[in-house]
Amino acid sequence: MKINIIFGSDGGATRGVAAKIAAKCQGRTIDIKKAAVVDFENCDLLVLGSPTYGDGTLQTDWEDNIDKLRGANLKGKKIALFGTGDQQNYPTSFLDAMGILYDEVSALGANVVGFTDTKGFDYIESTAERDGQFVGLALDLDTQSGMTEKRVSAWLSQLL
Repeated sequence: MKINIIFGSDGGATRGVAAKIAAKCQGRTIDIKKAAVVDFENCDLLVLGSPTYGDGTLQTDWEDNIDKLRGANLKGKKIALFGTGDQQNYPTSFLDAMGILYDEVSALGANVVGFTDTKGFDYIESTAERDGQFVGLALDLDTQSGMTEKRVSAWLSQLL
């Protein structure tokens, strides 16, 4: 199975998660700044990841390159999402970037997989929560970094 993992990262935390995912599933990591439309299309599973900024926006590189995603043919494409955030300092916008990516790929007809439970998180609201679940792998590397390995492994076992 060919897996492309496209991510945006400034401080390196989300890049690190992308590398961890890639190592566990023999995937290929691609920084959104270097991604091409073909990278979104030519894979069996597309994984997209972004940290959430402040009041709930996409990472800057994602914002600057969102047209690459919008230009891809994702109809029926199997897509999984992951997001990094800080539930303690940003409880009203926790993982909102993952929710933004979900809305983008859903509008393009993608088949989003890999929803995860909201249990174990303490936040007020998130656009990444739909019908009582997160739309992808939820990670808080600031306050729950010790749970990352277990969460990544459990999530991948449901995808592969």
